[in-house]
Amino acid sequence: MSPMAGWEHFHHQADIGVRGCGPSSAAAFEQTAIALTAVITDPGQVRDSIPVSIACEAPDLELLLADWLNALIYEMATRHMLFSRFAVTITEQALEATAWGEVIDSARHQPGVEIKGATYTALRVYRDEKGDWVAQCVVDV
Repeated sequence: MSPMAGWEHFHHQADIGVRGCGPSSAAAFEQTAIALTAVITDPGQVRDSIPVSIACEAPDLELLLADWLNALIYEMATRHMLFSRFAVTITEQALEATAWGEVIDSARHQPGVEIKGATYTALRVYRDEKGDWVAQCVVDV
């Protein structure tokens, strides 16, 4: 991955890994959320018209990442929404965020899979050799 913020998927047996990279842990969490949406559909096809507030707490950054992704999966399932833009703030063991998205339009979004949850498999939040933050885990599809 480049030193700029970005995301990617990585293969893991029958499931899919999501990874985000950025100059801060919050930016890496935002990029991982985009990777999560990209498991379902092209994030570029999702309008950022409805804001949803999300808050999580966990004892460390890795568990906070899993809680963040699971909170997004919950919001997607209960609100029948997809998200394409995220603003995350992380302070110590807490995360506050806004996710912007829209109600699923099956014809336009053509959702491919349903994500069941974020797992602890390959769960890592760390700084790479260049000093960029990387946040990743495998999601159950």
